[in-house]
Amino acid sequence: MTQEATEGKVYDVAGQDWDKLTEAVAESSEERLVINMGPQHPSTHGVLRLVLTLDGETVTEARTVIGYLHTGIEKNLEYRTWTQGVTFVTRMDYLSPIFNEATYCLGVERLLGIEDRIPDRAQAIRVLTMELTRISSHLMAICTYGMELGATTPFLYGLREREMVLDIMEYITGLRMNMAYIRPGGVSVDLPAGAVDKIGELLKVMPERIKDMRKILDANPVYTRRTKDIAYLDLTGCMALGITGPVLKAAGLPWDLRKSQPYCGYETYDFEIATQTSCDVYGRYQVRVSEMEESLKLIEQALDRLTGPLKNQPVMIEDKKIGWPAQLALGPDGLGNSPAHIAHIMSSSMEALIHHFKLVTEGFRVPAGQAYVPVESPRGELGAHVVSDGGTRPFRVHFRDPSFTNLQAVPAMCEGGYIADVISAVASLDPVMGGVDR
Repeated sequence: MTQEATEGKVYDVAGQDWDKLTEAVAESSEERLVINMGPQHPSTHGVLRLVLTLDGETVTEARTVIGYLHTGIEKNLEYRTWTQGVTFVTRMDYLSPIFNEATYCLGVERLLGIEDRIPDRAQAIRVLTMELTRISSHLMAICTYGMELGATTPFLYGLREREMVLDIMEYITGLRMNMAYIRPGGVSVDLPAGAVDKIGELLKVMPERIKDMRKILDANPVYTRRTKDIAYLDLTGCMALGITGPVLKAAGLPWDLRKSQPYCGYETYDFEIATQTSCDVYGRYQVRVSEMEESLKLIEQALDRLTGPLKNQPVMIEDKKIGWPAQLALGPDGLGNSPAHIAHIMSSSMEALIHHFKLVTEGFRVPAGQAYVPVESPRGELGAHVVSDGGTRPFRVHFRDPSFTNLQAVPAMCEGGYIADVISAVASLDPVMGGVDR
């Protein structure tokens, strides 16, 4: 569609009108080139489509087109119990699934009014797994930075280090991604035997590995020329567009929900908010590296608590009408209810058996109301707006995903720059399209 404006014709493109756009541009007397970048493109971090208008190699207009990865997760939640919803939300931002689970479960717990009854051990395990996942996500962001700018070594290093984290997450939760590990009321199962030792090994090795990544990139002239003073977005622009996460911190504002609106006991941990003032791609890279270093400190503190004062605490709320799964154990047939729990519900208590059946099949009821709880994900403020009508299923759940909001910055970062710098700009946002489209 075209419309007249003071500067001439303005062209709007959605996703179905490519032919109309090219015909309209062809009629123009100006020499311009309109190209597609994506939706299947190795440098767009998923199925993101960019429609770029070029004057030579300069981008005069950049439009983002989304919707290629829509999964209907938010709608599907309305047809599952509150606990089953965790297996849906974990699949949105697939690079940091634990954060999706955390914000959703925190919202459900607020509606239930049980926030102060969650066991401290469960909260410490949540912090532990979230910070491990933050490292994993940032490693993927940084290593793809390098690959997209022509350097393969950072990519190989980043994936090697990320495998260490994913191995630990698999050992703890049973899955490398989409774990459905955090549940309303706590976490599904306690740390298995040997998990503390594995995390201890990571804490010994990872600081040096992060230093190695810095040695490759921090002062690399090729890397710095492609990242310094590129995709500039200052604090005013960030505030106007609702940008959060490393992009905002690289503009100098130390806004971090773990400090400003703490959850899961973050107010009791000692860590710093990483910031830069360069407002460019290089600054966002520096923020992510610093955040990984701070995450290692948080993991160490959480581990000290789990092996110390919180050692023998439960990991799920004691209320049997909410906490499910209640008593998981590893047995010869894999993961299931503990033999003692099975004996109780199958042989000694008909009421317990009926209750167990209703909890698993029907789920628990959540009082009518609504709650919004945000967490600090690797990409910024990730929040779940959870609405209940008093039933056993969500009435409505909507997520404020930072990738979706941060994509608004693409035109501000790219217009007036070179087409080659579009790659750097999008990479510095680190968008995950599963979280954008949901």
